[in-house]
Parts: sequence; C-alpha cells; structure tokens
Amino acid sequence: MSAALGQDALAQDFVEFSVESGVLRFGEFRTKAGRLSPYFFNAGLFDDGAKLGRLAQFYARRILASAIEFDMLFGPAYKGIPLAAAVAVELARAGRNVPYAYNRKEAKDHGEGGTLVGAPVQGRVLIVDDVMSAGTAARESIALIQAAGATPHAVAIALDRQEKATENGQDVEHSAVQYVRNQLGLQVCAIAKLADLLAYLQGKGTGELGEHYARVLAYRERYGVE
Repeated sequence: MSAALGQDALAQDFVEFSVESGVLRFGEFRTKAGRLSPYFFNAGLFDDGAKLGRLAQFYARRILASAIEFDMLFGPAYKGIPLAAAVAVELARAGRNVPYAYNRKEAKDHGEGGTLVGAPVQGRVLIVDDVMSAGTAARESIALIQAAGATPHAVAIALDRQEKATENGQDVEHSAVQYVRNQLGLQVCAIAKLADLLAYLQGKGTGELGEHYARVLAYRERYGVE
C-alpha cells in the first residue's frame, strides 16, 4: 500500500501486515498494567516461516534506515531469540552481516556452560525485542551485556505503544520507551508506533477497521505520551 503524504510508508505497511496476519487485533484486552486496551499486539503469532521472514525484513529495513551504529545483535529469552536470529539473516541479505547472541533463562552446568549462547558478546550491542511495556526486559538484557564486557547501545522493537508506564501500580508521565531512552541511555527504534496505527485506522474510513479508530484514539488520549 502507499502511505499518504507525511506518513511513514514502512510503518503503514507493517501495521497492515500485522492486521492481516492476525497479530494486531481489536476488541477489549487487559494489559499487564491492568488497563482495558482496544487493541492487542501479539508478536508470538508471527508463527510460520513466511510471517517471521517478513517481520525480520521490516526490522532490518527500520534498523538500517535508523543509522544506529552497532556491532552485533542480542535476543532476550524467549521471544527475542528467534527475532534476533531472523533479523541477523535479513541484515546479512541486505549486505550487513553481523554476529548475534542470546541468553538462556537458566544457566547451563555442562558443555560450554553459562547463560549466553552464540557469538561472543562484545562491542556495541543492539537488543532485538517485540514490544516494551515496562523496560524490565531491557534492564535485564543491559545487565547481561555489561557483565560480558560489552556496551548495550540500542533497542529495536516492533511496536511502540506510546503509552504511560506504571510504577508500583501507578501511572507515570513517561513511557517504557522514553525510560529506556532517557534514563538508561539507549537509542530505541520501532518499526511502527501507536500514531502509525491511528493513521492506518483513520485511512480506513467507515469500514470495519475504521470503526476501531475512535476507541484507539480515546485510549491514546487517556494513556498516551508525546
């Protein structure tokens, strides 16, 4: 599809792909923060070779367009593991061949041992994950990367929900992405943002998808961050 003037064409294509794949759904969903969200993004449903391959293409295109400098990829267990592997393949196809590694949830006490698998973790590390709800996973990855002597440099995610994070059950004025960017000092690039989803729904007019626009907009106005 072609994006309207001023819209992010890659983001619009990604939102459409996510809707068609059943990964981005509309209705009423309770989030980890206890909010009732009118949409739900479940990256675990990119669950076959074709969908995972196309998802990795979107990541690779956004990462390369962002001009973020990095030496390797890191996939946090568990969802980040196939993401990092698939994105490494797509980056190599695009002429940017980089190593990747990931972590185990439990340390292995035989064979090579340890919690890290794959290439040696070194240099500037780009963390690949699906969404960011609290920044907790990012902090865990940062600790692992620093313990290995490398530099956690940036995070690539599929969707930035652009909504307030919660701390101790209370809404705060920043999002998880803003926290990672401003407090932890990492660059963050997202294939698409909630604003892109709204633009996509608005473009659907009065059709079935267009009817979700008002509900998603109301959610954004209540919980959104700039």
